Amino acid sequence: MNPIARALVRVSLLPALLAGLAAAPASAAAPTVPVVVVVGQAAAAGGFEIDASLQALRQSTVAAQVSGNVLQLAVKAGDRVRAGQLIARIDERDTQAGLQRSEAGVAQAEAEWRNASLQLERTRGLRAQGFISQAALDLAESQAQAAQAGLAQARAARSQAALARGFAAVTAPFDAVVQATHVEAGDLASAGRPIATLYAPGALRAVLQLPASLSAAARAATGVEVVLPDGRRVVPVVRTELPAADAISQTVEWRLDLPPQASAGLSPGRNVRVLFAGAPAAAAGARLSVPVAALLRRGELSAVYVQRGEGFVLQAVRAGARVGDAVEVLAGLKPGERVAADAVRAGLAGAVAAK
Repeated sequence: MNPIARALVRVSLLPALLAGLAAAPASAAAPTVPVVVVVGQAAAAGGFEIDASLQALRQSTVAAQVSGNVLQLAVKAGDRVRAGQLIARIDERDTQAGLQRSEAGVAQAEAEWRNASLQLERTRGLRAQGFISQAALDLAESQAQAAQAGLAQARAARSQAALARGFAAVTAPFDAVVQATHVEAGDLASAGRPIATLYAPGALRAVLQLPASLSAAARAATGVEVVLPDGRRVVPVVRTELPAADAISQTVEWRLDLPPQASAGLSPGRNVRVLFAGAPAAAAGARLSVPVAALLRRGELSAVYVQRGEGFVLQAVRAGARVGDAVEVLAGLKPGERVAADAVRAGLAGAVAAK
């Protein structure tokens, strides 16, 4: 096809292209959420659930105790270490110089002590012969005692310097798994800077922040179970309720120790659910509820889309127990609010409420 013919074809197709572009927005209509439900009161189901997270019973963050460059980081996240195994090595030249100074101080103090001892012996002999006064003997004894004290001080300084030199090697305090490292080789470590976080495997607990208003219901529950990520339900072997509530969030921390056999294959930080079963209805109180599809869960976040005008706004909520096709809402909503029945569609760009 010659250039003139190609140009004529492009000109003839131009109106069709413009018509297609004009029609494109109409085909990309905003999604409509077909059902918007009214949140109403629901009777308590004789129990409730609370989100929790797993935490190691024995966890430690080892830190540098001397300053210097990190020469070697001997572990990485996920490694298993034995008690006393090297975690990191810090430049020890400064502490080595301090140890040499203290050793020189000990040598000097020992020489002064020997000299004072010999002087005391000579002075005692002269005093026995009557050649010197008692005051001279007293002075020699005082000088010998001072020299002895100086020697003890120098030896203590040497022990301290040797201990500081040992801090250049950061080691594991117990058999553990490396959860995270906080430095790299070449970083400058100062006293107190974290080097690595370790935890002892096989001993975990579920930690939850329970609203203070539910404390009485939790204590009155006939059973407490931890729902693990794989669906297993385990009964904690130890329950600990901290004595004070947080002044800002008005929550009380509960710690539920898991049996060792249930902790196998789990790691700290995983999300779990804690079920307080058989809580008295009077204690648990009435709950708001929403359909299961209306609740959006992303990690530790639970939220619903609340209608605002023709659109929706994401609202964080605290979810409770599931009762049939509904989920209790412990906090975050008020009676009479309208929420999207389908949280996935309501989250699409431009979603509007169905009339």
